[in-house]
Amino acid sequence: MIAIIDSGIANLRSVEKALLRLSVEAQVIDDPAQLREASGIILPGVGAFADGIAKLRSQGFVASLRREIERGKPVLGICLGLHFLFSESEEFGLHKGMDLIPGRVVRFRDDPADPTTTGDRLKIPHMGWNRVRIERPAPILQGLPDEPFFYFVHSYYVEPADPAVTAGTTEYGQRFTSVIWRDNLFATQFHPEKSQAVGLHLLKNFAALAR
Repeated sequence: MIAIIDSGIANLRSVEKALLRLSVEAQVIDDPAQLREASGIILPGVGAFADGIAKLRSQGFVASLRREIERGKPVLGICLGLHFLFSESEEFGLHKGMDLIPGRVVRFRDDPADPTTTGDRLKIPHMGWNRVRIERPAPILQGLPDEPFFYFVHSYYVEPADPAVTAGTTEYGQRFTSVIWRDNLFATQFHPEKSQAVGLHLLKNFAALAR
């Protein structure tokens, strides 16, 4: 069974439905004790960082998730779930994250990098289909084309302190990390559950790791 953590602000049912389409047993949970019985864990999220991380802490998920990762259980963060894994976020102030991956969550610049240019302002949020360049052959990316398209909706992105955790990058005004991979910990900035066939393929790869 793959446990889908309820952070209170996630579009949980779309993740659950995508796994069910793959005939993968999945369950939305709001009790960290249930993580022990899961073979894999997904941490999705859509919304405000501060509200989501506060709820995860109040429910006891931060310590429990860290324990399951240390046990070697595969974990997949999605969108805001990726952000939660980092040390801190600058979204509407400075907020501490789980600090499982050292680094920061920062906002896209909507002004041209060079003030002497008259280039178009960057549209924020970054929304729609975009390419992911595979930088390292993470297990969840196995069998995908070199630059698959995935669906993105976000105004903030992660800056890992150690670039070695980056497994995929995307171009949007600049090149940013869109996939991370460290041992049994994976996370994506895009939404695989909204990315049609390539997204289902990624989720299928993750489910295979959780057997």
